[in-house]
Amino acid sequence: MSPTSKNVKKAPAKKTPAKKTPAKKTPAKKAPAKKTPAKKAPAKKAPAKKKPSKKAAPLTSAQRVVAAKKAAVAKAKAQAAAKALKDREARAKAAAKVKAAAAKAKAMAVAKAKKEREAKAKAAAKEKEQQRKAREKAAAEQKKLREIEAKRKAIEAEKLRKQREIEQRNLEELKRQERREAEERKRLEALDRKMHSKPYGSDIPFLNELRERLLETREETTVQIEVSEAEANEMLVDRERLEYDDEDGSSVASDIQRDQMKDYVVALRLKVDEIEVAVARTVDGTYGRCDECYEPITKARLQAQLPVFTCVSCRASV
Repeated sequence: MSPTSKNVKKAPAKKTPAKKTPAKKTPAKKAPAKKTPAKKAPAKKAPAKKKPSKKAAPLTSAQRVVAAKKAAVAKAKAQAAAKALKDREARAKAAAKVKAAAAKAKAMAVAKAKKEREAKAKAAAKEKEQQRKAREKAAAEQKKLREIEAKRKAIEAEKLRKQREIEQRNLEELKRQERREAEERKRLEALDRKMHSKPYGSDIPFLNELRERLLETREETTVQIEVSEAEANEMLVDRERLEYDDEDGSSVASDIQRDQMKDYVVALRLKVDEIEVAVARTVDGTYGRCDECYEPITKARLQAQLPVFTCVSCRASV
């Protein structure tokens, strides 16, 4: 091998650095980063062999050796360039793979950190919600207790108010009862005084005059009773005499008159009894007092009617 060929083999091929493409950020699904193929460096073109012109003279052996050497050098350079390109592509592919793995690990770390933050936030929110619910529950319980206490106080106050009202009503009722009892005592005392009053007890001449007139009336009434009884007896005799001759109905008329006469006699006897009572009252001085209201009867009424035991007002209300 010639020294030129040794020099050709030792000469390193020029390395063209592959352009680094930024790795795309992987989404949440963690898709693998796209690998961008490294640009192939253009291989150096070997000098084209000059076609021998038809007119050119044939090459000599030395020239053919030199051409062969040049062709070998060109081939070696081409192989070195291809190998360098292949190495660059492998390195670029490895770098991209490492970068994708790093991006994937970073994305996974970011996702994990995000999940942890979300979990922490969720736990904090849950704890905060639990605390809020606990506060609301405590506040609701406190409010309920306050409402129960207020209701209990209101019930007690209402009960106390009703008790005071009952006591007040009882006191008022007791006072009214006492007033009624006092009024009733006064009324009974007044009634008792009226019942035992002697309206004209101090007017003795007036009572004597009334007693004399009552005695005279009693005598007149007694005479009327005797006369009426005699007439009734005569009517009875006439009725027995005419009971077989009753074509004109005179016996029936006679019976009616006799019954009326008997009723009149009964009324006169009642009047005599009343006169006896009135005479007795003129003696003890109680005559002239109304039997209904126990008020004094006016002198005019006592003189106009004998006997009389009620005043004009009580007589009108009967």
